[in-house]
Amino acid sequence: MNQSRLVMLAMAGSAALFLSALGFQYLADLAPCKMCYWQRYPHVTAILCGFGFFIMKHPLALWLGAASALATATIGMYHAGVERGVWQGPTSCTSQSIDGLSTEELLAQIMAAPMVRCDDIAWELLGLSMAGWNAVASLGLMVIWFWASKLWTQR
Repeated sequence: MNQSRLVMLAMAGSAALFLSALGFQYLADLAPCKMCYWQRYPHVTAILCGFGFFIMKHPLALWLGAASALATATIGMYHAGVERGVWQGPTSCTSQSIDGLSTEELLAQIMAAPMVRCDDIAWELLGLSMAGWNAVASLGLMVIWFWASKLWTQR
């Protein structure tokens, strides 16, 4: 497979993951949490890196594409760990203990809480949540970006 096809494949993969997230949000009514949004931004960056590579033909775009794929995979793994209770997520989007809170403090916490919590699994397939699948797919995309950059160095 040549370098241009690899870059197009990586771009298409990020576009598919990004559009899938939008489809789940708007067609399946699964509202995203804050960390779900965080996972989307690197996909857009990876797509832009692909366009940048085709315009400038510079290998830095390939490395930035790989870094973007690694970034969204890392966020996805972190998010999946938060969903499974492996580690604590950001306090701004996870449930917190209500022990020792007064009624007023509890009400204030409820009113300030986001509608969608990061530690809730909205959808899963074969034991992996959307965040987990994003991590797996994005690691594959990172390999494709690295493969394309390896072809650049062999020129």
